[in-house]
Amino acid sequence: MAAKADPHRFDDLFQEFGPIVLRRFFGGEGIYAGSVMIGTIFNDVIYFKTDDKTIKAFRKEGTAPFTFKKRGTEIVETTWYALPDRLYDDPEELAHWARDALKVASASPEAVRKARKAAEAKLPRRERQRRQHRRAAARAPR
Repeated sequence: MAAKADPHRFDDLFQEFGPIVLRRFFGGEGIYAGSVMIGTIFNDVIYFKTDDKTIKAFRKEGTAPFTFKKRGTEIVETTWYALPDRLYDDPEELAHWARDALKVASASPEAVRKARKAAEAKLPRRERQRRQHRRAAARAPR
């Protein structure tokens, strides 16, 4: 059985960015800033979430996307790109890249849905029901 990785091994690296939490994520770990997953770690390589705008910086640095085999044959390329090697020695610059990843991840449909659900959970029961009813009515065929 493999030894469990230290969940605080990247704390110094992310010190300029702010607190992060590592959680198990498939065969690796997810990097969370609050409730938002901004990156992943596989084989101690950090990958950040990208979009059409931020991916350009990763490509310019020559980093590769995280890939995996689907059903043993098809290779799937994700929007998670490896952190450039130079950033492992530059926490200040890494913080800028991490903030960009946080913006991208926060804007994802899944993050927006989770944030709305968390906000609605704080509403009074009657208001939650009213909003749910309105959304259901909007989705109903006319």
